[in-house]
Amino acid sequence: MRIGVISDTHDLLRSTAKDFLRGSDLIIHAGDICGTAVLEELSRIAPVAAVRGNNDRGEWAAGLPETRLEQVGSHRIYVIHDLARIGLDPAASGVGVVISGHSHRPLAKARDGVLYLNPGSAGRRRFKLPISIAEIIIEGDRIEARLVELAA
Repeated sequence: MRIGVISDTHDLLRSTAKDFLRGSDLIIHAGDICGTAVLEELSRIAPVAAVRGNNDRGEWAAGLPETRLEQVGSHRIYVIHDLARIGLDPAASGVGVVISGHSHRPLAKARDGVLYLNPGSAGRRRFKLPISIAEIIIEGDRIEARLVELAA
């Protein structure tokens, strides 16, 4: 199974991001979407699981959860926009992957048996941070994350 992971699009869905996400079985958006158009475009590629970020406001965003737990095979994936606001102990909760956004800094790091993945920002460039996206490949019990820098 291939999960496309994107965050901080800020109402901009680049063609390079859409190209990368094609072939995903699921797309996870870790917040700061900033409008329904991005979610509608992503849903044309694959089913979308999204959370609300600090910039997602208004009626359209009211239905988005602040966190979500996705069960993919034997893997539990917890999604939150701002990792600093996590309200659970992932390892104790049986979560194997935590996906976040907010910082715009791409990160894939294992800690205490949990993979922490931040795809970075796929929207407008912020400071000198890369424009990036990620994918998770799940094959049985094996899970692998890959960060990819996108062309601007």
